[in-house]
Amino acid sequence: MLALRYAALLALAVWVGGLAVFGAVSAPVTFQVLGAAGPGGRLQAAAVVGEMLRQFHLISYGCAAVILTSLAARAVLGPRPRRFAVRTAIAASMLAATAWSGIVIGPQLTSAQKEIGELPSSLPESDERRIAFGRLHRLSTTLQMLPLAGGLALLFWELKD
Repeated sequence: MLALRYAALLALAVWVGGLAVFGAVSAPVTFQVLGAAGPGGRLQAAAVVGEMLRQFHLISYGCAAVILTSLAARAVLGPRPRRFAVRTAIAASMLAATAWSGIVIGPQLTSAQKEIGELPSSLPESDERRIAFGRLHRLSTTLQMLPLAGGLALLFWELKD
């Protein structure tokens, strides 16, 4: 049981910690440093951040598998974790949000960026392409909040067990 809990806690720490570091440090610093080189640098920053997020999604899928497997194994082997159904639903929702962001929204953002061919922010604010890109970017960012909030809730429950 201890190994299963440890694996779940480690996966949660990687997932939640990775999201926090990515959103608060990696992405902003990448845009700050590369963006200082001008529009070309900002395009590079967008490419780097997009690739980091794509790879982090893969790590997140693995973390979700570990968490869900740990919960299921603990339920079968007993004793069943407190609020098992709620915890499983949260972990599944975290995975769904991440998968939607990574499999659906990410490619749409990449496609929109390629179609624009320059920084979306360089387009007039009324340009439909800029508006669509902004909408997708906000959705992607919002979707990442679900795993962050859900992961914090799961960490709380794991620590209480």
